[in-house]
Amino acid sequence: MKEKKMIGLASDHAGFALKQFVKEYLDEKGLKYKDYGTFSEESCDYPDFGHALARGIEDGEVFPGIAICGSGEGIAMTLNKHQGIRAGLAWIPEIAHLIRQHNDANVLVMPGRFIDENTARQIMDEFFATEFEGGRHQRRVEKMSIA
Repeated sequence: MKEKKMIGLASDHAGFALKQFVKEYLDEKGLKYKDYGTFSEESCDYPDFGHALARGIEDGEVFPGIAICGSGEGIAMTLNKHQGIRAGLAWIPEIAHLIRQHNDANVLVMPGRFIDENTARQIMDEFFATEFEGGRHQRRVEKMSIA
């Protein structure tokens, strides 16, 4: 993973509580972050915050990103509409390892309603510790982008 700048965060209402834990985790690690919202558990639309995070990465303001919604699916789909964003959904550490190692994921997506804080910690540890393997995976990652 290229050097971490400020890590971008985004969630909807269903991911808000886990995002608050993510902030504590990042603070413990001494990592800076920018929160693109939401800022409460009041019902909201995940695309608003997913698009904001994606633009932050595209503009070079933040890198990488962490996004959370109830299942993780909706915000991942939103993020992946953007060229250059490779948002991968991880619910166990092994998936976090593979989305970095094989897919060069630049946004970690977690399902806020389906994992606990300990699992989220393990997932983030694995995501941040794993490098992209390149090699045969490089051409696959290149094929993800369309003109």
